Amino acid sequence: MLTYTVRRILSLIPVLIGMTLIVFAIIHAIPGNPAQVILGQRATKETIAELTKQLGLDQPWYIQYFDYINSLLHGDLGISLRTRGPINEEVWPYLAATMELTLVAIIIAVVIGVNAGIISAWFSKSWFDYVAMVFALIGVSMPIFWLGLMGQWVFSIELGWLPTTGRENPRDPVTSLTNFYLLDTLLQGRFDQFKVVFQHLILPSAALATIPMAIIARMTRATMLEVMRSDFVRTARAKGLRMFWVVYKHSLKNAIIPVLTVIGLQTGLLLGGAILTETIFGWPGIGRYLYDAINFRDYPVIQSGILIIAAIFVLINLIVDLLYVLIDPRIKYTK
Repeated sequence: MLTYTVRRILSLIPVLIGMTLIVFAIIHAIPGNPAQVILGQRATKETIAELTKQLGLDQPWYIQYFDYINSLLHGDLGISLRTRGPINEEVWPYLAATMELTLVAIIIAVVIGVNAGIISAWFSKSWFDYVAMVFALIGVSMPIFWLGLMGQWVFSIELGWLPTTGRENPRDPVTSLTNFYLLDTLLQGRFDQFKVVFQHLILPSAALATIPMAIIARMTRATMLEVMRSDFVRTARAKGLRMFWVVYKHSLKNAIIPVLTVIGLQTGLLLGGAILTETIFGWPGIGRYLYDAINFRDYPVIQSGILIIAAIFVLINLIVDLLYVLIDPRIKYTK
């Protein structure tokens, strides 16, 4: 296990290098000069040329790339062209907000999706099975922006149960320690703020969880149906084991590997694809941060933001691979 873990970690190095090269190439293929955007349309050619030189944009692409890699190795993500502040300090609050939203969304998706899939397989071709799979199909097909707007209309405007936008009560802001507001409020013993922060999380996380919840439910049902037809399940039932233990202990353990793959992929997709949800609910996450950077052609921010999301996606895949071996020791990797 240790040898495999070290080998998998080392194999991430060329993947990360390839990601930096691809991101660098794509960002620099975007038309327009950042110096022109910063200085405005009335800037003279001499001023634009001087700022271009200061930013290092007049250098060949390979020199710019190696300078960028050198900065990354020293833990420096660069300076934002828009705010002139260090990206290291700026990006974390936005990233933490998105990670908190994604974590709550994936928990909702896993808890509801896995159990719905298990019960659908357990009571295959029952009314619950048909209803659950219909809702799963609707969940995959339903646009997040429509679901988010409907949620705001019903639960915020009509019923007044939940806030429409934002992450906290602006009149009673959270004192940030980790920028994970749920954790920060608990560490400070502010249970009143915890309740407010949790209420702000409900609508966006529920909207974000809809698609992965449906995919996880369908995948769980398919794998559970296949496993529950196996001989060892028939043997367990013949020995008189309760159906609950047969399903949740024996069948689920053997069916969880494909489901775990889907969960890992969906977590990475949620982290990178939350921009629409963040826009609808006014959530100050990494998606909004990158959106503003794209409008301003803030190359360092765009590069760093995409690279961070891609690195987290790769890390999630690594964790999923390691969980395979922990869940099923029979899995062996020879390469």
